[in-house]
Amino acid sequence: MSFLEELMGKGGLPGGAEAIGGVQELIESQGGVQGLTQKFSAGGLGDIAKSWLGRGNNLPISAQQIEAIIGSGPIGQFAQKLGVSPAQAAGVLAMALPIIIDKLTPDGDAANPKQGVDMGDILGGLLGGGAGGGLGNLGSILGGMLKK
Repeated sequence: MSFLEELMGKGGLPGGAEAIGGVQELIESQGGVQGLTQKFSAGGLGDIAKSWLGRGNNLPISAQQIEAIIGSGPIGQFAQKLGVSPAQAAGVLAMALPIIIDKLTPDGDAANPKQGVDMGDILGGLLGGGAGGGLGNLGSILGGMLKK
């Protein structure tokens, strides 16, 4: 296990690389980045989702908002993949989805996203390289590491 995979799995993003792959699969199952951002818009959260596209700060989203838009079925499947509860899975999505969509759309184009992101992209987002409040996420990662 690489250092990045280990770091992502400790307190920051349960499941590490598997979680990132799972988030990307979930995005695809929702119609890709474009389909998912349209779902957020239809659910009244379009401004939040649009903030994740391209450069600039990403607006935060709650686990409850994620569940309202994506639904309990897909979140339950994601939870099973990670071996966590659906509530924890929604929390992982609330943290990871803004970063992953941000990294998939560096030019702000939801219709033509990159083909994937890697652990380095996500770690950069958690450290503040594109995610609003990134240093807070770093604090939760380090706090989680110290508890283990």
